[in-house]
Amino acid sequence: MSTSPAPSGERRRSRERALEILYEAELKEMAFDELLEQLPVAPEPYARRLVAGVERRLGRIDDLLDAHATGWPLERMPAIDRCLLRIACYELLEEQEVPTAVVIDEAVSLAKEYSTEDSGRYLNGVLSAVAAAVRPAGERARS
Repeated sequence: MSTSPAPSGERRRSRERALEILYEAELKEMAFDELLEQLPVAPEPYARRLVAGVERRLGRIDDLLDAHATGWPLERMPAIDRCLLRIACYELLEEQEVPTAVVIDEAVSLAKEYSTEDSGRYLNGVLSAVAAAVRPAGERARS
C-alpha cells in the first residue's frame, strides 16, 4: 500500500469527504472511527487517512489551534471551520509531501464554499501561523 497522497483532484474530494465525516461525527457526538464503521460507503483512502490522522493527533492539533487561533476559542468556532482547521493542521503536521500553500489554499477554498468568506480569511491567518510553527522555513518557501 502506498503512503503517498492521491493526485490533487482526488485529494480535494478526499478533503471534502473528511470534512463531512468530521462534521457529522461532531454533530452526533460520535468517535470518528465509530462513524467510519457505520458509513454505507467507505470513504476514499486519503479521506480515511485524514480522519484517522485527525483522531490520532487531535490533542496536538487542538493545542496548535488554541495557540494560533487568536480571538476565537476552538469550542466557539463554527463547526465547519473547526473541522477544516483540524484537517489542514493534520496535513501540515504529518503530510509533509503536500506543499504548505496547497494545504492552506484548499482549506480556504473549502471554507469559502461551505462556511463564509470571512472564514476563509480567518483560516488563512490561523493556518499560516501554524505552518510557520510546524514546517521548516525552507519547505514553506518552496510551496
